[in-house]
Amino acid sequence: MTAGADDLDWQVEQTCLEGCPAAREVMVDGWLLRQSGGKTRRTNSANPLRGRTAAPETVLAMVEAFYGEHQQTTLFRIPDIAAEMDAVLDSRGYSFEGGTIHLYAGMDELKDAPDPQVVVSPTPGEDWFEARFRMGSYSATDGRVFRDMTGLITGNKAFVSTERDGEVAAVAYGVIRDGLLVVESVETDGRFRQQGLGRRTVGGLIGWARRKGASAACLQVVADNAAGRALYASLGFNRELYRYHYRRKAISA
Repeated sequence: MTAGADDLDWQVEQTCLEGCPAAREVMVDGWLLRQSGGKTRRTNSANPLRGRTAAPETVLAMVEAFYGEHQQTTLFRIPDIAAEMDAVLDSRGYSFEGGTIHLYAGMDELKDAPDPQVVVSPTPGEDWFEARFRMGSYSATDGRVFRDMTGLITGNKAFVSTERDGEVAAVAYGVIRDGLLVVESVETDGRFRQQGLGRRTVGGLIGWARRKGASAACLQVVADNAAGRALYASLGFNRELYRYHYRRKAISA
């Protein structure tokens, strides 16, 4: 891997972290420990940072102590670009889950078209939240955590929605950091799928980012989400950078 590719991977990694902030974030020996409660793994996991040097065994002990204090199961997020923890987690019986891909594209590769039915707002309205919670089957706790998370996002951000039959049928949001857009929380109501609403919604986000001067965009998609990958490919996201997975501590009987 070239130095340039390595720089891009870590820029994407940092941008994605900032696009989905956690309520509590603690840096320990080159790792970012995130804790928010709720079901979102990204904001409740330990994440490696560039330049970390601590031995994996030392990191493991500190991470387990941190999540133990918060009465949460220890969860590591392991990107391919920083996978040295996998060996020690194998020896401790941590399970694998959630294989995910980072996709990337320059703005000149991405497609968007003005659409009067796509609403772009700097803040999420109640209709946006209600639709997101409904589509994601959020509990009251998960909804509260998600509201808090969006409130922590700083800088250039946009919340996008598309209506169908008088109600919000597709949503997404995006954050721009150093000219890079990260696309987040793309959801389409199951009743309105196969109608191009997801494509129009993300297209609206791309158009907003283009107007804001973004030069590229990235997103994360679950590896076995064929429909999602097809959607993003149709918009121009055809470059895979790297993948990540989670490692979860086994629960004692």
